[in-house]
Amino acid sequence: MKRRILLVDDEVAVLLTLKAVLEISGFDVDTAASAREGKSKLRTREYHMVITDMRMESDAAGIEVVAAARSASYHPAVAMLTAFPMADEDWQAMGADKMLVKPMHTRVLLEQIENLLASHEEKLSIWSSPAPRPNAVTKPPAAAGKAAAKKLAAKRVAGKVAGAHSLRAKSRAGKASAKKATSGRVGKKRRVRPSKP
Repeated sequence: MKRRILLVDDEVAVLLTLKAVLEISGFDVDTAASAREGKSKLRTREYHMVITDMRMESDAAGIEVVAAARSASYHPAVAMLTAFPMADEDWQAMGADKMLVKPMHTRVLLEQIENLLASHEEKLSIWSSPAPRPNAVTKPPAAAGKAAAKKLAAKRVAGKVAGAHSLRAKSRAGKASAKKATSGRVGKKRRVRPSKP
């Protein structure tokens, strides 16, 4: 299934160029030449991503498109396209997920779009995953970490005990073999004859 992107920009040359680049890269692309047209398309179709220029028929036109995308029930990823970069907190406060600064190299643009789509899909899957049941018994991450640390400590202790046992056994075996070896070296046993009265 092709991922669908809505491009909103009042510069026709930018729209046509971006549309061609994205379609060659396997995306299904719709275009809108104004914020009003973009908002209308957001209501009639579902998109995986919306890329909108910041300044079009008014300085706030891009923000209106972002707001319309954010209110859509299908939650598309949103990127703002601008020739006037701004601080991260500014465009994030406007509701965008990413800022794309034009002009941009095609490869870089495609990488940023792919990365944004991947992170957005991951975010959506987290949102849509069911919450844990309230009566389900689950260990909090810290407790799970403590349990793992206890198991590791127990293994270390068991390893040390087993090592100590094997050392004792080796020591005993060593002493026994030493006795055998030394008994042969001492010489012949002398017979003690009982003395005659």
